[in-house]
Amino acid sequence: MQSRKHYSRAPITEALIDLRVELPDGVTLSTLDLDAGITADYPMRQELMSFQGQMVASSGVEATASQNQVGYIFSSSDQTQIFQSRLDGFTFSRFTPYDGWETFRDEAKRLWSMYQSVTNPKGIVRLALRYINRLDLPSPLEDLKDYLRTVPEVSPDLPQGLSGYFMQLQIPQEDLSSQLILNQAIIPPSSPDVFSILLDIDLVRETDLPNDYAALWHILEQLHSRIDQVFESCITDRIRELIY
Repeated sequence: MQSRKHYSRAPITEALIDLRVELPDGVTLSTLDLDAGITADYPMRQELMSFQGQMVASSGVEATASQNQVGYIFSSSDQTQIFQSRLDGFTFSRFTPYDGWETFRDEAKRLWSMYQSVTNPKGIVRLALRYINRLDLPSPLEDLKDYLRTVPEVSPDLPQGLSGYFMQLQIPQEDLSSQLILNQAIIPPSSPDVFSILLDIDLVRETDLPNDYAALWHILEQLHSRIDQVFESCITDRIRELIY
């Protein structure tokens, strides 16, 4: 797999780092409220709720639902950066325009340090790095294979036109002790003259996760390099011409 190149029109709509943790006893919702330290950069705060529903069957069928607060969502004024401070972990998202890995990584590091300092996690149980891309291809589209190297294969005995599809591949990355989850789908076009494809690359690691700060970010660097390689492996030069 080749490394990702720099693209002036990168198709990234969202990049996110997600860390699931086990917190010690005594951490409460008030602990997670980092508002005092980040108001200037993240002036908008809202409660993050978890919803649960269940069906109960006795003499009849009864549906019940409940909701509980599990943390807070903090947003920048332009909504390009959002992070979650939760009882089960931390998530940082960067939306379009994406400024590059270094800027994204450094802000995630800063926010994670703040979350870590107030919660003091007992351990990290899951680590994920995810890049969601929107590929706007010229319409009408004759063959997906002109643009993508990983596509659904339709039997030659069936009509070849696609009005919609969703494909998920789960590919172990044994050298990184992680799992690649690759989602691809047709999505509503951004304009009448394009055919839009979602290319969602998610790398998840759930074993051998360190608490050590330097080791954690070293793993994230490795995951980022692999995501770049996966992206390049999925596209053809026709895509590269569109996004340079």
